[in-house]
Amino acid sequence: MFHVVLADITPVILTFNEAANIGRSLERLAWAREIVVVDSGSTDETLAIAERFANVRIVHRPFDSHARQWRFATTETDLTSDWVLRLDADYMMEPALREEIANLRPDGTVAAYRIAFTYCIDGRPLRASLYPALPVLFRRGHGRFEQDGHTEKLAIDGLIVPLRGRLLHDDRKDLGRWVRNQMRYQACEAAKLASRSWSELSWADRVRRTRVFGPIAVALHCLIVKGLLFDGRAGLLYTAQRVTADLILSMHLLQRDLGKLGK
Repeated sequence: MFHVVLADITPVILTFNEAANIGRSLERLAWAREIVVVDSGSTDETLAIAERFANVRIVHRPFDSHARQWRFATTETDLTSDWVLRLDADYMMEPALREEIANLRPDGTVAAYRIAFTYCIDGRPLRASLYPALPVLFRRGHGRFEQDGHTEKLAIDGLIVPLRGRLLHDDRKDLGRWVRNQMRYQACEAAKLASRSWSELSWADRVRRTRVFGPIAVALHCLIVKGLLFDGRAGLLYTAQRVTADLILSMHLLQRDLGKLGK
């Protein structure tokens, strides 16, 4: 068994105009010997905020895809630690999770740790969300980033162990940017769904590909199954966001259908 020392973990964060989030994220990483921030051309105060933290090293790379950006961030930025903590700028580490990580003693078979999230709306934690637990902490050299729709998927070579502690997902960027991003993201998701056979899709993606039932299923799942009806306005806003994302996806799929009919 090997004791995971916090100094042997490098947090890596991708940024683009994350002034609303990056400071809060970095404040919770004071324990890290070094944090690598890979920025893709921020024009707001992101870099000025990051430069205030003595343990931050900033690397610049134009963005092309999430998978390639993460491959660069974790393999071409001169990391020396055995472990990588991959974070979005709106991920916030809780003290309990930091302590749990500091006391880990993995054997040689453990390649990564899966961490669940508490989703927040304007700082208000929700009782549940659709955001999946992810392999966030992984042994360097044991993960491969692959593009999956609009985002990346980290494939781990080895055993993945779940942790009890959670990360906060607390994005404070404005709603207009969220809508603009969803227009791009869901176009990628539509292309992914349209390119795969029915048997290759998960049940959730099969429902989404119907063009009709995805938004309805999301609303019912969020409000009833996840209980977000009881989280007040924050729960309703989160549900509205997820339903809107699925509606945009449906519109992209229908537009693709009409384009094929017009040929």
